[in-house]
Amino acid sequence: MSKELAVFGLEGKVAVVTGAGAGIGEACARLFAKAGAAVVLGDINVEACERIAAELNGQGLQAKAVRLDVTSEEDWAALKQTLVAWKNRWDVLLNNAGIYIGGMLENNTSAQVSKINQINIESVFLGTRAAVECMKPGACFANGGSIINLSSIAGLIGVPGHSIYGATKGAVRSLTKHSAVEFAKFGYGVRVNSLHPGLIETAMGDQALQDFVDIGVVANVDEAAALLKSAMIPMGRLGNVQDIANAALFLASDASTYVTGIELTVDGGFCAA
Repeated sequence: MSKELAVFGLEGKVAVVTGAGAGIGEACARLFAKAGAAVVLGDINVEACERIAAELNGQGLQAKAVRLDVTSEEDWAALKQTLVAWKNRWDVLLNNAGIYIGGMLENNTSAQVSKINQINIESVFLGTRAAVECMKPGACFANGGSIINLSSIAGLIGVPGHSIYGATKGAVRSLTKHSAVEFAKFGYGVRVNSLHPGLIETAMGDQALQDFVDIGVVANVDEAAALLKSAMIPMGRLGNVQDIANAALFLASDASTYVTGIELTVDGGFCAA
């Protein structure tokens, strides 16, 4: 049984979570709300966000659903107007939305590369720019904040069948470090950190397991999972969405006010082995 850790409070803060309609984004939005934040759930699947927001509001928490195409500058501009009207504040951005495209590099297409770059890299740039324009001194909210970018262990190490996906996550890692230093040096009061999940039990994680089968590393998905747990993950299990949400809560909270530019790996020891 996974545990929700709410020791790092977000009372009085407003948090935006992209890709909040399912998986890691949903888990983070739920935990942020339980920790006291007013949470904006953004996703192209606005119906899923509306369902989750209604559930959270029914529990006496604060949540709002918005349609957010993270590749659209217009949608980011509309989000800022929503924040002004709703709470007139923005403290946390979790750039979680992304896609997975696997396969051997020699079989990937330029169209796949363009698509994954737009959704996994350009969206993080757009979100980070929108947030810092609101959070820095002299801006519309001007109360500083925390930006958390979802990367992956594939952005740190090489994995067969993950070349173009890993390249986007490596770019997220680098963008995080550059923006963290830039914002700190200019006194913006905005921290930027990257979060690097290992293999997580989500629909995207299932895709990654299937890729190990497709490229011939193992015979089936169950064998892929067993191999990871027995030989590659020291803690002996796959991760779950709550593992990532707990780490994101730390980076979102004031418990991490002296933390910027780091890569927080949440992978059961995979990268350390």
